[in-house]
Amino acid sequence: MLEAGCDEAGRGCLAGPVYAAAVILPPRLRMPLLNDSKKLSLATRNLLREQIEKKAVAWAVASCSEREIEKYNILNCSILAMQRAVQQLSTRPEHLLIDGNQFKPFDFYSYTNIVKGDAKYKSIAAASILAKTHRDEYMIQLSEKYPEFGFEKHKGYGTKKHLEAIQEFGYLICHRKTFQLKNLNPK
Repeated sequence: MLEAGCDEAGRGCLAGPVYAAAVILPPRLRMPLLNDSKKLSLATRNLLREQIEKKAVAWAVASCSEREIEKYNILNCSILAMQRAVQQLSTRPEHLLIDGNQFKPFDFYSYTNIVKGDAKYKSIAAASILAKTHRDEYMIQLSEKYPEFGFEKHKGYGTKKHLEAIQEFGYLICHRKTFQLKNLNPK
């Protein structure tokens, strides 16, 4: 059965889009370093991204913008970004392996939710790596436009430095306004 692994990155951020990837790997692919993106170094993630993009049967990355997140909420946008990635695959999978416990049926795809799937299935781990590296790349580009926010370091997550920058400079267009600074404790 031709399966596509799906995962997202950036769900818990205060800024930037949520990204998702869908990856179909060839059977019996050997990639010993492949693991959940959160458990890998930056150098290993970048090396694996290159290998995945070369060796995958098909792969795609999609996102939902900050405004979509505000309109539909982060959970719905995480699912929507995964659906968009699946729709962009050059090969139609027969089944989807979804990281986590929530997804919504679409386009008659069968799917299985797998909690901590990025540590259990190679295709989900590959999707986690592509989603994370593509999102991080976007946030680094954003840091060039807004260097005072330090996006190249925290990638939009609610670190102390990021919260201090919001307090000093205010919200940017790339901030998710559904996260209110008054509800956060930067100190």
